[in-house]
Amino acid sequence: QVDLVESGGGLVQAGGSLRLSCAASRRAFSTRAMGWFRQAPGKEREFVATISWSGANTAYADSVKGRTTIYRDNAKNTVYLQMNNLKPEDTAVYYCAAALLRYSSSYSSTANEYDYWGQGTQVTVSS
Repeated sequence: QVDLVESGGGLVQAGGSLRLSCAASRRAFSTRAMGWFRQAPGKEREFVATISWSGANTAYADSVKGRTTIYRDNAKNTVYLQMNNLKPEDTAVYYCAAALLRYSSSYSSTANEYDYWGQGTQVTVSS
């Protein structure tokens, strides 16, 4: 079964922008915090961004802070990751994930707290 489906990845030049989308099933989206993680070849999966169910609270990895925005449209069961000024080190497979947390204001940067994961979308940034 597919609960989260990412899209929007591709090949871009350094300095360019991408908007990644994650379309979710209701069971994987409703009342859940959402997050984006990425994994580059030969490296462990790392946190990128997270947003609470309410949308009021967000957090970002230091490596993308200031040039990245996570936001959600609860009516469409979709979460987005807008990335600007992309760098070669952003090259990775990007995964969308959902976490059932206690409060609508809760969010998480810890992968183990997420119980739904998408298949990933490839982002490649050329020099």
